[in-house]
Amino acid sequence: MNARPRPGIRALAPEAGRIDGDGLRGYAAEEVADCVLDRAEPWWRRLACAEALHGRVPQTHLEALLACVRDPHDTHEVRVQLLDLLSDREELLPWLRHEDRRAERGYRIEQPALRARTRLGDLTALAAVADLAFRPGWRDRMAGGECLEALVERRGAASVADALDGLDESEPSARALRIRLRDLSGEDITDALTDPDPEVAYVAQDLMVDRDRLRAYLAEAPTVDAALWAAYALYRLTEDPAPARAAYEALGRPRVEVEGLDEDVRRAIVHEYVPYCENGTDPRWRLEAICTDPPARPDQAAQLRRASEALTAAGLTPKPPVHCGEAHEQGDGTYHVIEYADGRELSISTLGPWAGDFEGDPQARAALESAGFHWIDATTGATQVTGLHVYYFGSRQPMDVHTLLYYWQD
Repeated sequence: MNARPRPGIRALAPEAGRIDGDGLRGYAAEEVADCVLDRAEPWWRRLACAEALHGRVPQTHLEALLACVRDPHDTHEVRVQLLDLLSDREELLPWLRHEDRRAERGYRIEQPALRARTRLGDLTALAAVADLAFRPGWRDRMAGGECLEALVERRGAASVADALDGLDESEPSARALRIRLRDLSGEDITDALTDPDPEVAYVAQDLMVDRDRLRAYLAEAPTVDAALWAAYALYRLTEDPAPARAAYEALGRPRVEVEGLDEDVRRAIVHEYVPYCENGTDPRWRLEAICTDPPARPDQAAQLRRASEALTAAGLTPKPPVHCGEAHEQGDGTYHVIEYADGRELSISTLGPWAGDFEGDPQARAALESAGFHWIDATTGATQVTGLHVYYFGSRQPMDVHTLLYYWQD
């Protein structure tokens, strides 16, 4: 094994991005496997050769390839490809189930290992599948759904349902996975819209594709939340706001009340963030965004000019406004920074006529309020917008008014 040189393979894979996959698939499997196992070869050539072994793994190299999969010090991309190649090998199960796999999280071996377990029909993987399918990232949710489908294909829906009985149904992830299984089995899952956890109900509505069933359910939904979820799902499928607006009016325009949140600030926040909010967001916010008109966006250039003129008139010598992305040297957001008076800074929101700083400078406040701005003081800025989950540096929880009006993300 690993005999060198191999000019034929190198001619078929001379550099990354220039791979003759058909040529490698027609090359002798033993020599291709030799290249996979040779760590002196560049990772991209080894990866291409691993891909070329699908459906023709040479028995002479099987143990060495399995050892490569198990080796945490080998190249991740090669290991993952080999794991996909060898996912029908029952002898991998003890290694796949080992707790060390959970330590190789994130972009390492965790998900490929879980995918292999489910392809092998390992029902003990269900708890991990439930966790993966319930994570906030859409790629994780999709991967979790694929793992569930693999288990159903290998073991049958009834066996998977029996195994699910062993999970704690008080856990939202377990309930969400059962909803996915019921949907895979062709069951009507509209009753799941009554789940008290918004993330679970979100999973249910996201799976629904039958518009007539949703319309019928909307007329008889047992709870306000269930009706809101049905209306939201119907809007997602049709992009027609009329049924959602009719339901919103019939239900009395339900909304999340936030003490201390001005209506103009509320409208700006709703229409800026709800279209991209996280799964745990209260459905009242979702319907409010669909059923209310967005505010007019300010002329940012005029707004910044007005702010600079007001500060200049107050003798505060402002510097030219800088967008938050430029101020942080990366990223984007919803405010501009104006430096003034020996290094002090204030923020001007792009969402409307709102200004503020961290020091509560009374002179700057008076100048900007005289120019028509609304000053967001510490009390107002600290108001938590409950029920609206927004991504912010890895967090997916409700945020305060200050962060939402002056949002920056790298």
